[in-house]
Amino acid sequence: MLLKVATLCFLWSAAANAAAPVAIGAGTDNTRASLDRLGEILELRIDDGEIAREDVMPAILVSARPRYESSAGWFPTRAIEVLQKAFGSSGLRSCEACMAPRAFVAEGSLEYATGALTLEEIVRLDEASRGASQAARTAIWLDEVQGGVSIRIVDLGSGRVVFAKNVDPYFAEQTNTAKQYTLSEELERRARGDSITQAFVDVGMYPGQHLSVDWTDQWGADNKNLSGVVLSVYDPIVGIGAAHYRILDPLHMTVGGKLIMSLPTAVVKISGQTPDQELDPLLTLVGVLRVPFGRSNFGALLTASTNGEIAFGISLLNISILPVIP
Repeated sequence: MLLKVATLCFLWSAAANAAAPVAIGAGTDNTRASLDRLGEILELRIDDGEIAREDVMPAILVSARPRYESSAGWFPTRAIEVLQKAFGSSGLRSCEACMAPRAFVAEGSLEYATGALTLEEIVRLDEASRGASQAARTAIWLDEVQGGVSIRIVDLGSGRVVFAKNVDPYFAEQTNTAKQYTLSEELERRARGDSITQAFVDVGMYPGQHLSVDWTDQWGADNKNLSGVVLSVYDPIVGIGAAHYRILDPLHMTVGGKLIMSLPTAVVKISGQTPDQELDPLLTLVGVLRVPFGRSNFGALLTASTNGEIAFGISLLNISILPVIP
């Protein structure tokens, strides 16, 4: 008698669940394209070794739930096709009972469960229906969501998430995730105090001359500030100093200046000698404008110094001259 009551309760609940309304709305085109993208992603992950078929199969499809009424008639079938193409059909099982309330009957007890399935419940349902076949290794949830589809593959033995991803036709979800991950990495870098070092070699040739090498650290909320040291070998002839620049959009041009101290003039002043003629002033201020050529490591250069030198030339961007200096 207890078994009959349990069976009637289960069938009544399953019918009620099947009659539950599905959201009505647009999104079918996105869903079809997202399933196509998912098939491509699974093939790529299998080819590059991130997912192994033997680690997934046999698999039990726990959920293939449509979101929209217009998708209800075809989404489960198309979802199974995508999984079969990626992993093969010999070990893929569809668990219709997983999508409805569950009733488990044992001697002296009746267990009735609704809501999300636990891994233990999935294992019990698989044991009750697989017969002599091998036990399912993983459970798969492949559902329609707003804008695309969501897939989750979980190992039934260890609970390890084998693969999980939200997929949309244009990979907007993946792009946004990558941006947030990059931002997190950048915030961690700043918290550690690690620097991003950039090197520049400025060669100004006409009508004046300027030759120098800069090593700068990239910093700021948007990483558009560059500050560091400069070594000059012309204008002034031999000098060392500080440099600061700002990167401006949209051409990613670098605008800033260098304050350089002439080493020969400094040595003469420290020694107390009075030279007949100074090679350079003690301090030279050089204004700099660099405009990169596309995404290359070269750019146009314009410099103007307080020594009266104006030079056009070329700048080598992010070039390391000394191997020991990044």
